[in-house]
Amino acid sequence: MENSEQHLFSTAAITSFRLNGQFLALAEKLAAPAGLTAAWWQVLGAVLREPLPVAGIARAMGVTRQSVQRIADLLVARGLAEYRPNPAHRRAKLVAVTADGRAAVERIGPQHTEFATRLAQQVGRERLTEIVQALADLSAAVELLDTEDEHR
Repeated sequence: MENSEQHLFSTAAITSFRLNGQFLALAEKLAAPAGLTAAWWQVLGAVLREPLPVAGIARAMGVTRQSVQRIADLLVARGLAEYRPNPAHRRAKLVAVTADGRAAVERIGPQHTEFATRLAQQVGRERLTEIVQALADLSAAVELLDTEDEHR
């Protein structure tokens, strides 16, 4: 019989997997009218504030550098992003959003805002804030423990 911590961990994982699938499906639905995929939107979103190297985008997204590289190359080929020199590292170029990429992300804004408003109404803004903080705390704890395990 599972102990309570094991059951909580399993339930958290299964719920997170389901929520991830729901978020990805929703992101695909929101991004499609702007001519983007969820993955393209995610990479562009990572560089809206400032250009980042592929490895930095991958770390922020929690995915492999290779998958971000593939998407970045597609975005550059479509004129939605561009590579720029990286003063900190000659070989690791920075990925930057172009005006067309920014415009595509902005086209998602109204539907994104509308869904976010409906979600906050459904769950309650205060409760949604607590949930987001709890998810961030859980993610940080898993990362910390995983890092500790790597150093054993």
